[in-house]
Amino acid sequence: MNYDKYPETKIVGFDKDVFSDEKAIAQELSDLNKKTDYCLTVECYPGVNDEVLEMIQNIYDPEIIICSEDIFYDKDTLNRLMKSHLTEDRVRGVMYYGQMEDFVDIQKQNEIKKVLSSHKRILVYGVGASLISQGDTYIYCDMARWEIQCRYRQGMPNFKQDNQNEDALKKNKRGFFIEWRIADKQKMKMFDKVDYFIDSNIIGKPKMVTGQALREGLKQIVKRPFRLVPYFDPGVWGGQWMKEVCGLDQSADNFAWSFDGVPEENSLYLRFGDTRIEVPAMDLVLYQPKELLGMKNYCRFGAEFPIRFDFLDTIGGQNLSLQVHPLTEYIKSHFGMTYTQDESYYILDSQPGGGVYLGQKENIDPEKMIDDLKQAQKGEKTFDADQYINFFEAKKHDHFLIPAGTVHCSSSNCMVLEISATPYIFTFKLWDWDRLGLDGLPRPIHIDDGEKNIQWDRTTPWVEENLVNNIQVIHDSDDYLEEKTGLHELEFIETRRFTTQQKTYHQCQEGVHVLNLVEGTQAVIESPTQAFEPFVVHYAETFILPSAVQEYTIRPYDSEETIKFIKAYVR
Repeated sequence: MNYDKYPETKIVGFDKDVFSDEKAIAQELSDLNKKTDYCLTVECYPGVNDEVLEMIQNIYDPEIIICSEDIFYDKDTLNRLMKSHLTEDRVRGVMYYGQMEDFVDIQKQNEIKKVLSSHKRILVYGVGASLISQGDTYIYCDMARWEIQCRYRQGMPNFKQDNQNEDALKKNKRGFFIEWRIADKQKMKMFDKVDYFIDSNIIGKPKMVTGQALREGLKQIVKRPFRLVPYFDPGVWGGQWMKEVCGLDQSADNFAWSFDGVPEENSLYLRFGDTRIEVPAMDLVLYQPKELLGMKNYCRFGAEFPIRFDFLDTIGGQNLSLQVHPLTEYIKSHFGMTYTQDESYYILDSQPGGGVYLGQKENIDPEKMIDDLKQAQKGEKTFDADQYINFFEAKKHDHFLIPAGTVHCSSSNCMVLEISATPYIFTFKLWDWDRLGLDGLPRPIHIDDGEKNIQWDRTTPWVEENLVNNIQVIHDSDDYLEEKTGLHELEFIETRRFTTQQKTYHQCQEGVHVLNLVEGTQAVIESPTQAFEPFVVHYAETFILPSAVQEYTIRPYDSEETIKFIKAYVR
């Protein structure tokens, strides 16, 4: 298999604008030491550690260091201000739509600003540093969200907290619902003013690129196909398929998830000459939203990427938790989200016994089902899923549609390409098969929330007619077969599957396309007008066609091979 775990996008024209290590960074910034009346501002995304501060101090010898953390309220006050958005739940809070200034002590901010006029060589450093001064040179230290989550697991606390030993899920929640939101807003407010970006994702190996080069690089990306940097994570139900197909660590017990098409979480590798820079993919979404998403999607969703592709691997593993996702009104009123987690399971592979639990059986008693779930959660009995929930055997290329409110889960021995709307943290687990998580703790169960969202009329006949392989042929010729495989009319995403040995033509000016090569070794994406270089993808890789590309073609790399690919877009 040729699955590329480290996909890069080559940026043209800025090879000299990148600095590959601390020595090169020091050389580029060496002129700062010649300045006598100067302010250097180094702003950080939450999660950047003080090794960057040490590097900057070795380069620039300031008369005074102003720590931007000091302008924020103390940890107890922050906790009080954030309490209603953090909630008592382990995984879910309420989305915060305010800004970083909401957590700044104005009196402290004004006092620190007065210090600026009484010193000659100043370094302002940390989260929210630009709230004190943009400085004469402004540097931004960025970091991918996956790296932040890994550091949480290793003991890193949240911003201005001493929660090193807290449950990592609660740290993630604080980041997801509050810290990353306000940090993204502040970063985008200053994005066009940044002189240099520092890539601080790998401890001990900082890299830097000029602000102009990164901004122009992002503008180049939205004019061509690209891939995000995937990441893989084990889970209690994880399987073995991704180890083989994606070339992962064979000694690992399992891999459960892979995020391969989620700009909210994934990052981008940008190749400048001999140096690779990693930035959060959200930088692209926030900086070039119209070009990436298309105007209609931008007007509908704002600077949010609405489509998500990820993998769920249970081959040789266990069942996923039995679950349901909230209806739109519920996710809006309870969690502050504007749309919900409608989804689908596209089966990349299946082994004997593999299948999908989906919808309720006919004539069940909802009250008894909920009572059985609650007793099972207390450990008083085992929940009999087969008594209440339909089970459909799965084969390769089946597509199961899962509008919000539908009880569902994949069984063991399935490899799922999950195609869904982007909200991904809002899963109401109903039953987890009498097991603990990898952390030794019971996994979060939300029966009370689930009960309020289950659509009890989605029983066997309705599910069979609407949600199981509801496939319509759009075009069938010697050149190609195009099928509409979903999603359900209650969901805003459309999916089309193409089977071909020929070149097929596509237009995306109406909105971004997200695709995956679900059969075949390799395919080539090309521009009919040579607007971008040919782009090669491999089996199981997810790739994105920005709206600004407008048109593209896909063909097998080997003309003798038949390929299948699935394309998703907003209706």
